[in-house]
Amino acid sequence: MTEPILTYLREPTPSTLKLPFGACDAHVHIFGPSTVFPYAPTASFTPVDAPKETLFALHAKAGIHRCVIVQSLVHGYDNRVVEDAMQAASGRYLGVALVALDVSDAELKRLAGVGFRGVRFHFMKGGKGYDPQTVIDFTKRLEPHGLHVQIHFDGSLARELTPFLKKSAVPVVIDHMGRVDATLGIDHENFQAVCRLVEEPNFMVKVSGIDRIDSKPPYTYGIPLARHLVHNYPDRCVWGSDWPHPNHTHVPDDGMLFDALAQIAPKPEVLHQLLVDNPQRLYRFSA
Repeated sequence: MTEPILTYLREPTPSTLKLPFGACDAHVHIFGPSTVFPYAPTASFTPVDAPKETLFALHAKAGIHRCVIVQSLVHGYDNRVVEDAMQAASGRYLGVALVALDVSDAELKRLAGVGFRGVRFHFMKGGKGYDPQTVIDFTKRLEPHGLHVQIHFDGSLARELTPFLKKSAVPVVIDHMGRVDATLGIDHENFQAVCRLVEEPNFMVKVSGIDRIDSKPPYTYGIPLARHLVHNYPDRCVWGSDWPHPNHTHVPDDGMLFDALAQIAPKPEVLHQLLVDNPQRLYRFSA
């Protein structure tokens, strides 16, 4: 049996950045516990459990009050692990689901009713993922339920996907700054294609994943791209830690990721907009 993979630091460096009240970590996952929420047979790897209690403790130490849990491929279409955490957090944590394209309208209504705010689709190189037009057609079914679509794509596909995404019937949230290669810089065509999308009505971007677009701490290539997005599109950005960091090149230090916010959003009012105002508008947390 393959040994489960630990994808996160059990004792990250304590963050020194004081976050505003109501701060939201808008992109995390939960793994297990597998004895209660089994991993999907289609999962590409078996992680060490990263349950809600560990996430809650991380957020309590960092000063995070709100969160959006994104259903992971580790659990496939079984969204119960996210539902369980949302229920335990009493409305402070909301969700983004994974669903099959043939999901019933009744299930979409139910998901929206229990705290899911969107559904996520993947587009990766080599034809892996969904057909873009099929997903865009599917967004018409999300609209009546107030669900947005979250898109995770390889940076090299940004220009190819643009004409499809612009036709979405619901708001589009771009994952991890489009997963571009940060070492290519701000002016590279892939990152610029992401910027052009963010300029479109109904688009937002997660300035999460400085550690995914730049594999070497302290992320001197990734941070400038995040800062560029926040500076130029301050009302279109939300932030997430991406804990517990699945399918990664390395194990990031979450304290370092939290502290990087001081460079990504260096002014208090901009940090408040990124962590409080924008997530509130997008995810509609209860008062």
